[in-house]
Amino acid sequence: MTKLLGVALLLIGLWFLTQDIIITTTQSSPYWYRWLPADISILMIMAGVISILFFGPQLGSLGWILLGIGAVLVFLSGGLLLQGTSMWDFIIAFAAIAGGYQLMTQGRIKM
Repeated sequence: MTKLLGVALLLIGLWFLTQDIIITTTQSSPYWYRWLPADISILMIMAGVISILFFGPQLGSLGWILLGIGAVLVFLSGGLLLQGTSMWDFIIAFAAIAGGYQLMTQGRIKM
């Protein structure tokens, strides 16, 4: 039961942390190749997650490589929009992630 609560806390913390991050592939340029890295980054991230979740032992390392390439392309394309977040939201998110991780790995939260 504590592991399930840990997963829930971890997901809630990640939701709080990432609700102000927007990844866009909007094409506001007349040149189609300007946003190509943003489109490819989304496809790389999707392929990486699929290969890690469904083909773990066989293609797990390839999935991590695809995730890394996708993350780099997100930053290079400029398709990552960061909105301001309050310190309170950050503290709640960080506490939920840390507490959820401790519940998942150790079964209790060390204070």
